Amino acid sequence: QVQLVESGGGLVQPGGSLRLSCAASGSIYSINAMGWYRQAPGKQRELVAAMTSSISTNYADSVKGRFTISRDSAKNTVYLQMNSLKPEDTAVYYCNVKARPGLWSSLYDYWGQGTQVTVSS
Repeated sequence: QVQLVESGGGLVQPGGSLRLSCAASGSIYSINAMGWYRQAPGKQRELVAAMTSSISTNYADSVKGRFTISRDSAKNTVYLQMNSLKPEDTAVYYCNVKARPGLWSSLYDYWGQGTQVTVSS
């Protein structure tokens, strides 16, 4: 079993910054990708940013140039640095990890519990 623990959400004014963290622990043989999704009220969950094991990255158009995803492979931790935050960035942010719990295991999706980010003056 893989556990994800998120931290770093909160209330911030427009133009401000926040840094989210997500640490993965438990039975992990390998991690293919780590990333962040978000879900605003009444909307579907959407990809914000993701990073593969080969360190390639993918960002939603709405966050390009403002958000940066990074990863500490030794700690199985992924970060999301969010700058120039806008009210439309308000959402619950979920950590996602695509990992194999064992050598012969399938690839599974694991999700964090979610952390609220509110951008408001």
